[in-house]
Amino acid sequence: MNRQRPAVIRCGAPNRRRLIAVSYGLVCHGLFVAAVGTMIVAMFFGLGRSLGPLQAPWSLIANGLLLLQFPLLHSVLLTRRGRAILCRLAPPEFAADLATTTYVIIASMQVLLLFALWSPSGTIWWRAEGAAFIVISCLYTGAWVLLLKSILDAGIALQTGFLGWRAVLRDARPVYPAMPVTGLFRLCRQPIYVSFALTLWTVPTWTPDQLLLAITLSAYCIIGPLFKEARFRRLFGEEFEAFARHVPYWLPWPRRRSPRISRDLDAARAE
Repeated sequence: MNRQRPAVIRCGAPNRRRLIAVSYGLVCHGLFVAAVGTMIVAMFFGLGRSLGPLQAPWSLIANGLLLLQFPLLHSVLLTRRGRAILCRLAPPEFAADLATTTYVIIASMQVLLLFALWSPSGTIWWRAEGAAFIVISCLYTGAWVLLLKSILDAGIALQTGFLGWRAVLRDARPVYPAMPVTGLFRLCRQPIYVSFALTLWTVPTWTPDQLLLAITLSAYCIIGPLFKEARFRRLFGEEFEAFARHVPYWLPWPRRRSPRISRDLDAARAE
């Protein structure tokens, strides 16, 4: 299924269009880097060094809201209604093309709020030391490298919001990547979510905060992709169904019929 749209001739001042595109791009990538950096550091210390100042019981309420806002809003924005919301958050003539950029902006803000404003419990159950610290830190780093690889396989321009603002800057429609089926997507259909879940469980410091975070977001990593796959079924139809028949949803179980994947996908694309 070809998702590429033809080039478009837009009306409007070129300088205004460029200003909007660059502004959205700077905000998007600035927030993305800040969010990922904050998340890496916060989880490394088991959420024990976040900036939230509240004490129990208010900290429990605030942390619960911070924890729930990410999976709930993230899932809503993957639906048709969510896309309509995204299209209201940019100038009307560019809203549809900036939707991927706006999505990343919102997701980055959610992550930044969650990890920067978490109110730590102050309880540390376990902290790795010596050789254990080195081994677990390597595992934590490896999980993040795996996540980066998954993002690259899925299309880094789409995943980081670059696709939308670059299209507006060039005065053209975004050209969305094909359905990802290579790299880590040969092992499972959701390598981004699997990799992210691994980052939650390979930290060198364990606190009640980190355990709650890991359980909640791991559950989301299993359930949340169902919304993404529903969208893929609408977009790609039989091509996605052929892919799903041969590649496991989450856990990369060994595949016995892998040679048929390419043939089935080629047949689905030809229909």
